[in-house]
Amino acid sequence: MRLMIIGSLNGELTTATKIAMDRGAQVTHAPSIDCALKDLRSGRGADLIMAEVHNDISELVDRLDAEHIHVPIVACGVENDAKAAVAAIQAGAKEYIPLPPDPELIAAILEAVVAEAHALIYRDEKMAQVISLADQIARSDASVLITGESGTGKEVVARHLHAKSSRRTKAFICVNCAAIPENLLESELFGHEKGAFTGAIARRIGKFEEAHGGTLLLDEISEMDTRLQAKLLRAIQERVIDRVGGTKPIRVDIRIIATSNRDLAAAVREGTFREDLLYRLNVVNLRLPPLRERPTDILELADHFARKYAQANGVPHRSVSAEARRLLLTGSWPGNVRELENTIHRAVLLSSGAEIEAEAIRSPDGASAPAGYGLDATASMAAQTAEAVTRGLVGQTVAEVEQNLILETLGHCLGNRTHAANILGISIRTLRNKLKAYTQDGIEVPLPRDARAVIG
Repeated sequence: MRLMIIGSLNGELTTATKIAMDRGAQVTHAPSIDCALKDLRSGRGADLIMAEVHNDISELVDRLDAEHIHVPIVACGVENDAKAAVAAIQAGAKEYIPLPPDPELIAAILEAVVAEAHALIYRDEKMAQVISLADQIARSDASVLITGESGTGKEVVARHLHAKSSRRTKAFICVNCAAIPENLLESELFGHEKGAFTGAIARRIGKFEEAHGGTLLLDEISEMDTRLQAKLLRAIQERVIDRVGGTKPIRVDIRIIATSNRDLAAAVREGTFREDLLYRLNVVNLRLPPLRERPTDILELADHFARKYAQANGVPHRSVSAEARRLLLTGSWPGNVRELENTIHRAVLLSSGAEIEAEAIRSPDGASAPAGYGLDATASMAAQTAEAVTRGLVGQTVAEVEQNLILETLGHCLGNRTHAANILGISIRTLRNKLKAYTQDGIEVPLPRDARAVIG
């Protein structure tokens, strides 16, 4: 766990640093946003940033986003200033921590970040076999290719491999090859020198160097351009990289893990993926079975998500009723674990009785079952509901429909931006930009629950 603190190290932040270090975190300190960006560019990565609220949180979020540095931010301040807390959260902070810090609160935040990255929940025998193989190969430096449908938990298994490896005390760095524009991915992987291209305002250490001594995860590698695949092949074979605009080769010591939800052998035949790169990556293949092939995990994961989101939203924990459990087991779950998580998250927010009932599982309005349910009656009801909804949308612009959907989802999530973005399937940055535009237009936007409590 790598924690970066931005702001004055005097007083309460010194206490926060000690608490974090006592909990096993590696803490670095940056007195300003400029210094923090310099450290992050230099390869001193962070899993969490704790920033004094006197810093411009909006500027910090924008500058991190501009340089494709993805780190969650927690704001903190010594003043009982509700406006500052709300502004920090609206600007992009995940949470606001009052100072002096409560040791248990600091510990809970650190543990939440670690748990989010390493939660490996399974019981089904098919999944147990995959994890057994992962444990067997974890301590080697062999490259691993993790395959499976979208949402099956490939990144979670990759983090498990790292945690069980001899590199576990070093960095685990993830690069989503599908999310980064093609013209920026080379710089993201290998870094660049100042002035190497328009916008290269300073030297930037790439993910290969940042992962030195640890593990580099290349997520959705099938989306990488073939030209860049050749440079990646050299880096994997020789453990040497060249920064964009650089003249000096740089040696790196890393373990490579790659994931794909596509058939890479078919991609090789189609000419969109290099055969020699596939051989280098596929020393060991871990194929994750889809959720529909591991029914025992459906209920295990449902119980886990019910506890997780009850705690996250400050609502009582409710067990999943017998009828709801039967309904969950009949689904085909095309979105796999990710779809199940969103379904249970929604059910937690909609439930008010002693248990999570089947009606809360079916849909936000209880009218239809989750995607993939094959019961004729349910399919008919879903079709009727879809038709009614479509009629209701006639006469509205796309922007109006989108706005209503976003605001209603945010309301269901009690104003929690992160949870709403997960349900909507958009990035937290996109959601914040939409909400900022709505606020500027004079539209009331639900506040986060904690911020509302502070104001009240």
